[in-house]
Amino acid sequence: MVASETYAEFLREQLAPLGRVTLRGMFGKTGVFCGGVMLGVVTENTLYFRVDEDNRETFREAQAFPPLNYAKKGQLIDLAFWRVPERLFDEPDEFITWARAALAAAHRVAAKRPVPKQSKASRPRKRR
Repeated sequence: MVASETYAEFLREQLAPLGRVTLRGMFGKTGVFCGGVMLGVVTENTLYFRVDEDNRETFREAQAFPPLNYAKKGQLIDLAFWRVPERLFDEPDEFITWARAALAAAHRVAAKRPVPKQSKASRPRKRR
């Protein structure tokens, strides 16, 4: 389920210190983007932040909840997104610390992805 418009607006306000935050529906959920990378996912008006080896310690408290997952061929597949504890919405400084850690992880993930090859049609033409 995608984020409600009210929840999406709430998140944009909470995440404003990061810069321009956009939310986009994808695969029945809502991706949370900043600077062209996805730092979070919302499902059923619950926020999950991106986690990797470098920020796992920051998110230690979130290990009490199951990570975002989906079913595939009868098995649950865990994603690298952990639920944000509700108490953080009452702790704006700590919430932004978590958000910045998630954004840094999103940048690291994006840096590891191979650059897509350009098709001939999209390459600039050589001038003669």
